[in-house]
Amino acid sequence: MNTAMSKVWLITGSARGLGRHIAEAALAAGHRLVATARDTSRLADLQARYGEQMRVAALDVTDAKAAQAAVQLALSAFGRLDVLVNNAGFGHIAPFEQTADEDFRAQIDANFYGVVNLTHAALPTMREQRSGHIINISSVGGRTGTPGLSAYQSAKWAVGGFTEVLAQEVTPLGIKVVSLEPGGMRTGWGDIAGSRLPELLADYQPTVGRLAEMLAAYVGKAAGDPVKVAQVVLGIADHDSPPAHLLLGSDALHYFESAEAVRTNAAAAWRTVSLSTDVDGHDPVPAFPLGEV
Repeated sequence: MNTAMSKVWLITGSARGLGRHIAEAALAAGHRLVATARDTSRLADLQARYGEQMRVAALDVTDAKAAQAAVQLALSAFGRLDVLVNNAGFGHIAPFEQTADEDFRAQIDANFYGVVNLTHAALPTMREQRSGHIINISSVGGRTGTPGLSAYQSAKWAVGGFTEVLAQEVTPLGIKVVSLEPGGMRTGWGDIAGSRLPELLADYQPTVGRLAEMLAAYVGKAAGDPVKVAQVVLGIADHDSPPAHLLLGSDALHYFESAEAVRTNAAAAWRTVSLSTDVDGHDPVPAFPLGEV
């Protein structure tokens, strides 16, 4: 391994699914890695294969102190941190009305505050280095709305907004921040998401029930290949000017474009109402340069 050419990665949720594929791809490419998971026994085979090229850390991403410790492990083992992949997360299907408060909050904590915790921990090092990539694994569900996924998609929308704002703050410091937004992938996500589906109230059967049926039929047939997505992640980590948002998969493009058309049409239809709230005679050009960094 040429350590002069390799980067130091930290990946959350490395034990299975997309996170596992990204970890394997990074190691195979010669990069050094801190692989984190709740259950580190699932990483024993990678540790045995790659030895000193990687470190393993037990991590609950909702624990801010544990996030700091994971970053410190990367620094003590490898001396720097070049790539943070915020991948850990989960979703459960249920109507919002039938989602327990603790389950809703748990999904927000893991899918959004996990990203916040790791990013908070990594930024001081990347800012000092004047370099780094923060890659947030979001979802096309962070650009669309789907009945039955209120907690999961609320968190993913938050990740997208957080990514845009943070990118504007830190791009001048040499740090790149990206939200990757895949569609369905063959990772088993649908099995887990549907594992706690409650007995639906009849009123939600045509919406949430239909989604659950579609996902059950979709298992093993998703368009997205996680091996190919992992290779995209490697490419993004070497890119000097990646986009703030990157949709991945034909289904992601389809669902996003459909949702965006609805939003664009609604904005046009209600444009007169939108403009009617300005102070009379006010210059309609925004005074603050939003999104211009």
